[in-house]
Amino acid sequence: MAKQKLHSQGIGFYTALLVALLLISGCTPETPAAQSDEPVRLTLLHTNDNHGRFWPNQYGEYGMAARKTLIDRIRAEVEADGGYTLLLSGGDVNTGVPESDMQDAEPDFRGMSRMGYDAMAVGNHEFDNPLEVIRKQQTWSSFDFLSANIYDGSGERLFKPYRIFNKGGVRIAVVGLITESTRFIGNPEYVEGLEFVLPEKEMATLLPELKRQADVVIALTHMGHEMQSIGTDVALAKAVDGIDLIVGGHSQQPVCTDSEGALLADYQPGAPCKPDFENGTWIMQAHEWGKYVGRADLVIEKDSVQLVDYQLIPVNLKTGRDEHAEMVQASIPPDAELQAFLQDFQDKGGEALRQVITRAEATFDRRDKRRPSNVSPLGSLITQAFRQFSRADIAITNSGGIRDNLYEGDVTVKSLMQVMPFANTVGYVDLNGEELQQYFEAIGLSGGNQRGIQFSGMSFTTDGDIIVGDENQPLDPAKIYRLATNSFLAAGGDGYPSLLDKPTYVNSGVVDFTTVQQLLAGRESISPAQF
Repeated sequence: MAKQKLHSQGIGFYTALLVALLLISGCTPETPAAQSDEPVRLTLLHTNDNHGRFWPNQYGEYGMAARKTLIDRIRAEVEADGGYTLLLSGGDVNTGVPESDMQDAEPDFRGMSRMGYDAMAVGNHEFDNPLEVIRKQQTWSSFDFLSANIYDGSGERLFKPYRIFNKGGVRIAVVGLITESTRFIGNPEYVEGLEFVLPEKEMATLLPELKRQADVVIALTHMGHEMQSIGTDVALAKAVDGIDLIVGGHSQQPVCTDSEGALLADYQPGAPCKPDFENGTWIMQAHEWGKYVGRADLVIEKDSVQLVDYQLIPVNLKTGRDEHAEMVQASIPPDAELQAFLQDFQDKGGEALRQVITRAEATFDRRDKRRPSNVSPLGSLITQAFRQFSRADIAITNSGGIRDNLYEGDVTVKSLMQVMPFANTVGYVDLNGEELQQYFEAIGLSGGNQRGIQFSGMSFTTDGDIIVGDENQPLDPAKIYRLATNSFLAAGGDGYPSLLDKPTYVNSGVVDFTTVQQLLAGRESISPAQF
């Protein structure tokens, strides 16, 4: 028998199973599977890129308590049909919502444990925290943190590489893999000394060991789906034969394809979803934030692994944002016990987070670049805060560190933390003009702002020359200038040259959003035009 996909949304699993077993197809390769003569039905459930969303948003969408209700329903249905379930996460549990960030994502990991997750791929945003925080998070979790391709300085793996699950006599290997790019997109302070091996290389080395122990191989990844030559889910499937399924994360997209196999760019919640299929491997991803639970119904036989049905099940997603918006599918009530448990975490620090600092007369868009050489009003606001705090001539920050807009209306502590969730600290360094010019050349600020860096205290001539400071004077090679930035960039994040070895570098220890809060304090209102 061959692997096969049946669109059976809206019909029972037994019906889908019977139809699938009667279909004959020779268009896809066979995969070695269970040694038993009896087929085993396995329902694989998955989410990814939670990013602190343990609580529903302001529209009542997603949230872990509703997710648990959905998962419990599916488990009961599958068990009644004589099947088995496996619940996996594609990683990046950390970073994104203040209530979670300020508590080291404890509500998220404990909530996942109460939902009965079996394993999680370690994501790059787990390294927004030092290793001791990650180890603490492991103690809160009843499931395994898996990553085969992270090694410490002694050559030992930092995490468990894989786990073998036995479901009805079928041995299922789940192996964790993380994007190799974590070495420069992770916080340099926390990834220093670690080696991130190319996932394709690690998986090719590990696969014979997995095949000796398991009938089915699942790669649980945090690499992204993208059609790139190396380091992604598609690249992994094409490079390594013998992987049955890839359950991914990182690119934060619903991986659904059309009849020609092309990825759908505008997938709508509730619509049918066929995962990608590359080199005999199904590739699936459930967007982000717990908006969906991915459900893959599999039939595992001695000679095949068949995908009988696949769904992305919306978790209380709505059709719009106005008062007339309706649920895409039937409303899922929250699990009362988990909701009560998470309520305590949601309430912690609530008063401080709701403190109003000022009012935004219009939205500060993080992507609003008025000219190719300019920055967004939000980027300018943030770097002006760095300059004021550090008494610096120039300040820079990375666009990737600005994670949300600052929306029209009340500006609260919480809204600032959502804009800047990584809790980087502000640092500064005194450099002469020649050193500063060399730094600018290294980061792509020589001849214009091709890299999209956010900055203030400088500008460019039409020829691309740099003008510095409030006096609008050309960069003087002999003059001493103060440059302010965040600790992520200062430590070499995003491939920037490290500033930590400069004798004049100072890490203030003050968190970046606090400097913005100080800049805005006492202002009745702010507008993008001011920045």
